[in-house]
Amino acid sequence: MTIDWQKEVETRKDDLMKDLFELLKINSIRDVEHGTKEEPLGPGPANALRKVLEFGDRDGFVTKNVENVAGHIEFGDADAEALGLLGHVDVVPVDDNWDTDPFEPVVKDGKLYARGSADDKGPSIAAYYAMKIIKELELPITKKIRFIFGTDEESEWVGIHRYMEVEEMPKFGFSPDANFPIINGEKGILSYEVTFADKKGAEAGDFDLESFKAGLRTNMVPGDAKAVLKVNNESAVAAMKAAFEKFVADKELKGEFEENAGQVTLTTFGKAAHAQEPKFGVNAATFLAEFLVDYKLDGNGAHYIDTIHQYMHLDYNGKKLNAYTKHDVMGETTSSANLFDYTQAGDKKITLNVRHPEGITKDEILANMKDVLKGEDVEIQIIGDVKTPHYVPGDDPLVKTLIDVYEEHTGEKGGEQSIGGGTYGRILERGVAYGAMFPGEENVMHQPNEFMPVDSLLKATAIYADAIYRLVK
Repeated sequence: MTIDWQKEVETRKDDLMKDLFELLKINSIRDVEHGTKEEPLGPGPANALRKVLEFGDRDGFVTKNVENVAGHIEFGDADAEALGLLGHVDVVPVDDNWDTDPFEPVVKDGKLYARGSADDKGPSIAAYYAMKIIKELELPITKKIRFIFGTDEESEWVGIHRYMEVEEMPKFGFSPDANFPIINGEKGILSYEVTFADKKGAEAGDFDLESFKAGLRTNMVPGDAKAVLKVNNESAVAAMKAAFEKFVADKELKGEFEENAGQVTLTTFGKAAHAQEPKFGVNAATFLAEFLVDYKLDGNGAHYIDTIHQYMHLDYNGKKLNAYTKHDVMGETTSSANLFDYTQAGDKKITLNVRHPEGITKDEILANMKDVLKGEDVEIQIIGDVKTPHYVPGDDPLVKTLIDVYEEHTGEKGGEQSIGGGTYGRILERGVAYGAMFPGEENVMHQPNEFMPVDSLLKATAIYADAIYRLVK
């Protein structure tokens, strides 16, 4: 039986886009501050989960909502072995650098712009419609298909961890949350928090650093940063302003300099990026530190700024902090300082996001960092969710099947790939990530003006349908 998968997708294009638009309009940024017992991760993620499960109910699938933090849509014999599909309906925060409303999806020049269009609502709906096509064509299958949705993949993975506690997980499958032709290796991911001691009675300078703030999430390179300085030497302000304007111009940044009532506020605007590839971003915070390092600040402020500049600026692989290693298949360590929280009378912290291949452990990295910074009067600890490296061999039948499908649909050669990003694919014993971004396409995940080419979305849907069917027939 020959199936024209692309034709089947085209006949459902309008419905697919309608459902996707509905989902994209939901602001599903994790919001525990407004969480409740019924919606612990906030109303947005819960609403997005309920929306996709609503699609499943409408289309005649079996659905289950696990405490509004995760859920699944299922098709096939309940007692059969399960193929797992794993997506997420939460999104990363947005900033003011969007040209359109991030939660009002719009198609321009063949690209669908919205937060979540590429990561991961667009690919998840593509994979859902692939599953829907198999059901509607009444194709014979010997395994069940279970599509599992999480609601905080971009942060702590609370939802998927809770799901794993109460539901049996499939042994194999894929997450539509990365790149084609396949991602069968994922680096370890974790965050290190650096806390600075308060130097009581620290010497004053021309300026006191009252605050230094940047970053939205640990997995995002900060696109803007702000420092507030108390002016102790008025004669130094004019020179600082001229130097700042020259600095941002020379570094091809944007910046704002404000003076008001004995205070100076400096803001730098860089480029946000996914922490798995920090070299594609412009870290507004470390560049701001590069500027401030030449000024005489109070002792606490100088210590904070000096540390950023010396150990974190333009260091995408953790070499300055001795976190670096390299693996033949999984690639190099990446490191990015992404959260900055400094106030004169309060916290003085920096959070680094590190993604490492096999060959070094989280504790070895911690020990190395402590050794490098032993003279800096700081404490370092591992915080948040820790993900260890994950790899499925290239000769595994799952990997071979998915690559075969990709090659047949694109005419392009496929092969093994590893990433620094973390997907739900690593949860499964034989789990990988598969699409939906094609080779050569711009990676705009976690960035302002995130988009997904509509043609690529439809092409991915056809690939998913073919691949899922081959894995379950």
